[in-house]
Order: sequence, then C-alpha cells, then structure tokens
Amino acid sequence: MRVGKPQVVLVLAACLVGLAGCVTGSNLAETPPPGGDVQTTSSVPDNTADTTGTVAAPAQPSAAAPDVLGSDPKDELSIAKQYFRQGGFGLAERYFRRAVELHPRDAEAWVGLAASYDRLRRFDLADRAYKRVIALIGPTPEVLNNQGYSYLLRGDYRRARATLLAAKAKSPENPFIKTNLELLAETQRNAKGIN
Repeated sequence: MRVGKPQVVLVLAACLVGLAGCVTGSNLAETPPPGGDVQTTSSVPDNTADTTGTVAAPAQPSAAAPDVLGSDPKDELSIAKQYFRQGGFGLAERYFRRAVELHPRDAEAWVGLAASYDRLRRFDLADRAYKRVIALIGPTPEVLNNQGYSYLLRGDYRRARATLLAAKAKSPENPFIKTNLELLAETQRNAKGIN
C-alpha cells in the first residue's frame, strides 16, 4: 500500500501524541508527580522542611488570581515543592529552575532553587540564588534563616551563626530560626568533640 503525504503527516502526529507521555530516563522517579497527589507533610530526610522552613505547604489558590505561580498543582513551582518535600532534590532543582526561568521575579521559586542547590551541595549556585532573592525582596527572616542553614551545611559555623542571629533579630519568635540555632550549637559541640 502506498502512503501519501497527508497520511504520513497523520501517522507522525499520532506517534508524537503517543510519545508525549513517555519517560525519557530509565528511572521512573524522574516522572512528574501526579497533580492531585500533593503531600502536605514533610517526608524529607534530616527534617529539612522542619528545620529550615524552606518549602511550605502549597498556598490555597485565590479565586481572584488563578494564574499565580504555585496555585496550579501541575505548575513548576508546585511540582518542585512536592519533590523537595519528598527528598528528590535533583528533580526539585529542575522544576524550581524552570519556575525561575518562566517567572524571574518569583521570590518563592528563587528560595526553593537556593535550598535545592544547598541540598545538592552546589553552594556556589545557592549563593547566586540567595543573592537574587535578596535583590528581589530583601533580607527577610526566612531568607536569612535559609542562608544561615546553607552556611551550616557547608561547615561555616561563624557565618551560619551571624546570619541566623540576624534572622532572629528580625523575627525573635520564629520556630525555624530557633531550631536552626539549636542545630548549629549541637553541631558545633559535636564537631569539637571529634578532634
């Protein structure tokens, strides 16, 4: 049977539609999470969300602003947050990066990107993301808290303490900042005992 150009185009279109849902990698964990299956509790190892306060549960969408980033459970920010909470920091970084590329003035996406870089130990990139978010919204207690945690992960206890104390000065009752200061003190005690 001979196939003409219109039939070839239809066959190719059908193949592309069929491939649209295929996974490109061999790891099934690389596929985006289902949109309706968003977790609201933290399952991240090392109590990351509990300690840093980095990624909060998705905000409820406002009826007045349906196109706000993070209001759709299938947008980049929502998917990135879910991966972060589940401990999939590489995939979280990918989606946070997409979110900041599409919405370069979204501070929440930049904070998530910085936190993902921290967990991937890409501190050079985390510093750039923190610099960008501070340029957007200033040194808020939440940003300083995350940046202090970043310094803690690096073992730079002096800068971690200074940054966390600056965060505490802005928000004395913030439980995430208090937890990070306690973690810093415990880490320093344990580090001194190892020598």
